[in-house]
Amino acid sequence: MSRIIAIANQKGGVGKTTTAVNLAASLALAEKDILVIDTDPQGNSTSGFGIERDGLNKTLYDVYSRKCGVEDAIKETTIGHLAIIPSTVDLLGVEVELVGREGREHILSDSINAIRDRYRYILIDCPPSLGLLTLNALVAADSVLVPVQCEYYALEGLGLLTNTIRLIRNSFNPGLDIEGIVLTMFDARNTLAHQVEEEVRKHFGSKVYNTVIPRNVTLGEAPSYGKPALLYDARSKGAQSYLSLAKEILNENGFRQRA
Repeated sequence: MSRIIAIANQKGGVGKTTTAVNLAASLALAEKDILVIDTDPQGNSTSGFGIERDGLNKTLYDVYSRKCGVEDAIKETTIGHLAIIPSTVDLLGVEVELVGREGREHILSDSINAIRDRYRYILIDCPPSLGLLTLNALVAADSVLVPVQCEYYALEGLGLLTNTIRLIRNSFNPGLDIEGIVLTMFDARNTLAHQVEEEVRKHFGSKVYNTVIPRNVTLGEAPSYGKPALLYDARSKGAQSYLSLAKEILNENGFRQRA
């Protein structure tokens, strides 16, 4: 059965795109059919798979604008079992163009309904803001995976997002839930990082994955080569951590100790 997961956090710089790209690649390695939807106008998930944004004819913007169907916008990556609906800076115009359209919150959901059963997971990389693009992603999703950087304002950002999820659930998507919380950019030498991990686990318990994503050079370098970390340096701690996260998600019961 397919599952749509929005990767979201209203705070920027927490590793949303890094998580989208590397988790997708790790799930595809397990021979699960994966679709990434790049719903961030910066298009970093798109370039993270080595796709040149300048040469794209059909993108997510064209789906929103009804210039093409969702199937026409899907582009295969160089990784088996992994496809993407790419994004370009054109997507910035969507929020203005759709202001008056009826049912604008459900455009993405309605568009992908016809294709969702082709994929085991559909991962939606969200922009770092609560605009129409993020709203569409949360309305379309079954759940939200939340990357949380191990820094001082982590819990504040989490509080904002959980409140947003509550509002979306009440107004548009009653089934929306938190898929899980993944701690990112963790520096084991930093006392604050350990304190943040302790606080997040204390407040969210079994929703927090056992896997912690370290601050890792490979995760920072790989996007400049248009590759997930697995293809850039599979032995790196960054690549291995996302493989571990994928295993947690794929396991029916999860490796988390649930309350």
